[in-house]
This record gives sequence, structure tokens and C-alpha cells, in this order.
Amino acid sequence: MTWHLKTNRLRVDLAGLRLANPTMLASGILGLSAESLSNTVMDGAGAIVTKSVGSKPRNGYANPTIVQTSCGLINAMGLPNPGINEFVKEIREAKSFGVPVVVSVYGFSAEEYATVAKKAVDAGADAAELNVSCPHVEETGVEIGQNPEILAEVVRKVKAVVEKPVFVKLSPNVANIAETAEVAVKAGADALTAINTVKAMAIDTETTVPILSNKIGGLSGPAIKPIAVRCVYEIYERVKEPIIGCGGITNWRDAVEFLLAGATAVQIGTAIALKGPSVFRKVTRGIDAYLRRKGFKSVNEIVGLSHRS
Repeated sequence: MTWHLKTNRLRVDLAGLRLANPTMLASGILGLSAESLSNTVMDGAGAIVTKSVGSKPRNGYANPTIVQTSCGLINAMGLPNPGINEFVKEIREAKSFGVPVVVSVYGFSAEEYATVAKKAVDAGADAAELNVSCPHVEETGVEIGQNPEILAEVVRKVKAVVEKPVFVKLSPNVANIAETAEVAVKAGADALTAINTVKAMAIDTETTVPILSNKIGGLSGPAIKPIAVRCVYEIYERVKEPIIGCGGITNWRDAVEFLLAGATAVQIGTAIALKGPSVFRKVTRGIDAYLRRKGFKSVNEIVGLSHRS
């Protein structure tokens, strides 16, 4: 049975998607099967985002692929996935959960992004999130997100074949994320997810070599929250499309901070590994209590409020 706090205060419209509350499962966590996705829905996530899927099956990198630090996790998974042709089964099953299903897609060309996104939407996905910001896979991810011309081409190609909302997940590993956001919006992006992980690494002092098999990975968790909040704040001042805040959210205060900075919804990922899937209902209850205490009738009233204070 799905848990949702039954109050209109928390309902949000995200580029046409109706969410019972502003929390979403972030891509990369528990999103490779419908069964794992169901756990977050049962614990109250307002929407779910799958792990990134491509046109063909991919094994990813050899272990070790994750390092725990004092301030979060560094991962270099290498985008392991079964390929979109196999993954459509999981999408169809996830559609029965009663919340919007967003499929994260990646590719090595604009055409590949478009092909994967179309297959995902045809299988029932409510939206596609373009992973143009993975910091540890060459020729895709951050290499695309850092190149305005290629980024615009990817968004345009996907929008040409997909009638559902298209989100673009932005990288913090750029000189000016607000400018990147503008490029994505001008090309047709319906919403922006900010941010993906921050480039990082860890070295074993005994063996003297990098711990991750790929050497470089992406840092997620509490350490990147201030960076993510700043990115959301800057993007909000430049574009009108909805922003989904992501990065280091572990409690309701973190979520409210993102909303005040300009996010319409928030994605939670690493906190699930640190605190379990119940983090969704705890964050949701905390947001609702905050709204009641402050006298707000809707969560929408606090979106971007820090810009008006």
C-alpha cells in the first residue's frame, strides 16, 4: 500500500506531472527494477526516476565502484543497465504504482538519446530525464552537458520524437550552470534537474592507489548540498521552467531550503543509502509541518521565496 500524506498543501504540478508531494526518487538509486522502485513509492515518494538506461546493455565498471566518505558517497558505476529494449518491462510494471514514472536516459549521440527516450515513453514513461551530466563516463554525460551546441542538439532531437515532458539533468562541473540551463530551455527542455554529482576521487593511503577502479567518480550526499542550493538559486533567476533540486537532501530542512531557492520539487538519492526509504515520508511530514507552522496554504507559495524576501 502506497503511503501519501493526504493534504492538498503538498501537491505540485511539475511540467504537467501531478505529484502528491514534492519528493522524488533520484536517478541512480534503487531504480534498475520495478521491485526496487516500489519500495520508495510505498514509503511516500511523489514520483520515481529510474537509473539511467541506454540503447544497449552495459555492464559498467569493475569493483570497487563506490567509496563512502565522511560527507557522502563517491561512485563510478559506469552506467550499468540492461538496455532499453529489456527495461521497457520494468517501466510497464512501474506504471501500476500510481505515481509519475520518469525514465533517465543516456546516449553517445543525439540520435541515441532520442531513440531511447521514445522507447521509454512508448512503454508508458510519464517523462524522460536526460542524463547529460554523468562525471565518470567518456563521450556521454558531462562531456555533452559541458558543450552547449551538443546539449541543444540532444534536447531538440528528443523533443522532436517525444510528446511527454523532457527534463535535463545538469552538471555542476561547468563554469556557469545558469547559462547551461538557458541553453537547455531554449532547446525545449520542460524542466531542469540540478544537480548531478560533483567530480571527486579517493586514494588508499596504504596501497597508495585510487580506490575506485575508474579512479574518478561522482560525489553525492550532504557535502554537495550547498553547491546544489546555489545552482538552483542561480538557475531560478535565469529561467522560468520548473527546477528539480537534487544533491544532499537528508531531512525536511534540506528540502525546504531547495524549495526556497526555487525548486518546485526535490530528488532524494544518497539519503536512502544512509537512512533508508522511510526518508521520503519523514521529509514529507516535515515539509507539511513547516507549511502549517508558517501559515502557508500550499507548498507552491514557498517556491523561490528567498528571491522575494
